[in-house]
Amino acid sequence: MIYLDYAGTTPMSLEALDAYTKNAKEYIGSISSNNGIGYLAKNKLNETTKEISDLFNIMDREIIYTSGATEANNMAIIGAALANHKRGKHIIVSKLEHPSIYEICNYLESIGFEISYVDNDGDGLISFDDLKSKLREDTILVSICAVNSETGIRQPLKMLRQIIKKENELTLFHSDLSQAIGKTSINFRDVDLGSVSAHKFYGPKGIGFLYKNDTVKITPIIYGNKNNYYKPGMPALPLIVSMASALKASLKDLDKRERYISLLNDRIVEKLEKMPNLKINKTKYSIPHILNVSFDKVSAEMISAHLSDKEIYINVNKSNEISNAVMAIYNDLERSKRTMRISLSHLTTILEINRFLEVFELEYESLNKFD
Repeated sequence: MIYLDYAGTTPMSLEALDAYTKNAKEYIGSISSNNGIGYLAKNKLNETTKEISDLFNIMDREIIYTSGATEANNMAIIGAALANHKRGKHIIVSKLEHPSIYEICNYLESIGFEISYVDNDGDGLISFDDLKSKLREDTILVSICAVNSETGIRQPLKMLRQIIKKENELTLFHSDLSQAIGKTSINFRDVDLGSVSAHKFYGPKGIGFLYKNDTVKITPIIYGNKNNYYKPGMPALPLIVSMASALKASLKDLDKRERYISLLNDRIVEKLEKMPNLKINKTKYSIPHILNVSFDKVSAEMISAHLSDKEIYINVNKSNEISNAVMAIYNDLERSKRTMRISLSHLTTILEINRFLEVFELEYESLNKFD
């Protein structure tokens, strides 16, 4: 099997899997229970939260555990909107977001909030001038992802925050960080709210967290008990410990891993750019872990099916489904309808890439002749 869909989800690392198994067996008590085994579980939770906060130089209480980035996005954007609606109902988002962001915006529009979409340039970078022009006195939140999941385009969070705060210091800045953590360095102090999902960095599915700057107020969107104000219910301790283990492992040797993945990316681009009726959707701001291409004639779903038959797994958009990111960058409807995403990892080998390219070339030539 050759797996090239790491941006979709990653396999659990051995460290994360071992941590889950060990802690699921060892810490069986409820952290709410006033007994010895409950205290052990609570201490382990506090210890693990401290480990995560130390990794990013933030405070323990600035971490809110969630089921993943989608829940964190809901908690951040809806929670901030409800907490600040008396000051304003204007929210700005980019055209390069995860679908969950747009679903949240659709809901907020249905209850009276106004959503503006900030433009980007031809390289996918957010237009600083357009962002400035769209910021208003009643703008309560801006949400821009750190790394786009389709094209890998990375945004300069620190600079965006400076622009936002200069225009309106009360405007909150949220970022979906799920495609950035474990791939590139992130400073949580560049945002007010940040969403994280463990399964994107070799941790377990079903766990993540929302970073909420201690000065930021949001309204809970789930209610249950006072002990876990924003996320009521029993904390998933084995998942949390497993996530912490995956985080520590994924943050090691980031630069070294990125250099290696860049070599793999270059190898693929060198081969694919010579093929007819194929466009590379990559700019100077794309991180090497994600490579997007478009087909002029061939169905992306057909390509995926043929590769799957050879146990090679990539990600494509469905027939006639528009890639928002490709459309936002190239303003080409047809180009955005037939896209394929190849996402790489430090686990990917050059032998796998060579095999993928060999199979892809044969299948692509065959489908082009058929078309």
